[in-house]
Amino acid sequence: MTTPSTTRNRTTTSDDHRPPGARRALRAALAAAAALALATLAAQPAHAANDVLHPGAELWANPSSTTYEAADALTGDARDDALLLAGIGSATWFNGGSPIDVKQRVKQAVVHAHAAGQVPVLVAYNIPFRDCAQYSAGGATTLAEYEAWIDGFAKGIGNKEAVVILEPDGLGIIPWYTSVDGVAEWCQPSEADPATAADERFAMLNHAVDAFAALPNTAVYLDGVHSGWLNVGDISDRLIRAGVERADGFYLNASNYQYTANLEAYGRWISSCIALLTELGGGVGDCGNQYWNGGPATGWSGVAMSPYGEWSSGASDPALDTAGVDSRYAASLGDVEPSTHYVIDTSRNGVGPWNVAPGTYPDVQDWCNPPDRGLGLLPTTDTGVDLIDAYLWIKVPGESDGECFRGTGGPEDPERGMIDPAAGVWFPEMAAELIANAVPPLP
Repeated sequence: MTTPSTTRNRTTTSDDHRPPGARRALRAALAAAAALALATLAAQPAHAANDVLHPGAELWANPSSTTYEAADALTGDARDDALLLAGIGSATWFNGGSPIDVKQRVKQAVVHAHAAGQVPVLVAYNIPFRDCAQYSAGGATTLAEYEAWIDGFAKGIGNKEAVVILEPDGLGIIPWYTSVDGVAEWCQPSEADPATAADERFAMLNHAVDAFAALPNTAVYLDGVHSGWLNVGDISDRLIRAGVERADGFYLNASNYQYTANLEAYGRWISSCIALLTELGGGVGDCGNQYWNGGPATGWSGVAMSPYGEWSSGASDPALDTAGVDSRYAASLGDVEPSTHYVIDTSRNGVGPWNVAPGTYPDVQDWCNPPDRGLGLLPTTDTGVDLIDAYLWIKVPGESDGECFRGTGGPEDPERGMIDPAAGVWFPEMAAELIANAVPPLP
């Protein structure tokens, strides 16, 4: 069983940066309304979108995890590192096998988690053209084959409690897709029919959402990519098409390194954009996003937000200030409350993304085994944030993202001076870095 290579940093922007000719008095009024709305939201008690990830839920640490398997083959400090990480509740990944096979493997996991009084986080990772035939290539070969596999997965869960993370990269990389912004997807496999591939992806995800939502004690979340990738309007549109309104929400940052604070803002904006699109009849261009952060609170002055610092409302650095976008949604939504919940992968984002000087490598691949990263917040369902159901470790920390060449001929990773392990294989050097640089430090 392997894990994914990680979500990519491919950004798109929307042409929504021209401010309306609002008068100063109106801007001040909107800013005040935005501040009041945000203060009201902050005062609300946190609760999950479901009964599975309630604040008191304990997340399962799989005693037969791939991390424990890795520890068996290690010695010394490397073994200690693996055992330390194995004791913390990370997701269990399922990819491939027949419907009967995945049913049996999933059933074994949920039965053991139930016996331990814990909630398992299960990743379904078998969609056709998974990772667009890159580092974590594979998956089912047809729509019918995938739907049968999902049905087997769901039968394995049955009436037990479970959280399903549905297809990392499933909405970030769609074969032969043209986004709502008119941007053609780079993933154009010759084996896929350009006329039907994108529609089939959405059909598969809708089938999966319905299969898991029909279970009495399962929470299912769709791919919401991360704050350094698709703009808010683009991913919101994809989530709606994939059935997010029937799911428990979406997940962010699977296998990536973006700051938690930035993901919290990004998720809040996605939830707000979904409300704007589905409840108020707004358009994607009306959704403020991270690539231009102007709004009433900033007098409609804005810049692209930087991923290399933590975002906050009123930050002195304009590239880190969320106030403009926050006030823009507050003014647009009025009394309508965003209600789509989300979870965040904090497995490796403690020190944020790798900031590499331009020109260092032909292709930086900052998502691929970047050096000196750290573990983020420990997995928990007690987030204290109304729309955030949990901080999870979706990516198994310590497992490689793949062999990283960074635009060179390889086979070595030029940044590390070694051949990186294949995707999903234990990476002792990276595990040690994650532990040493954890933010907050491991207890």
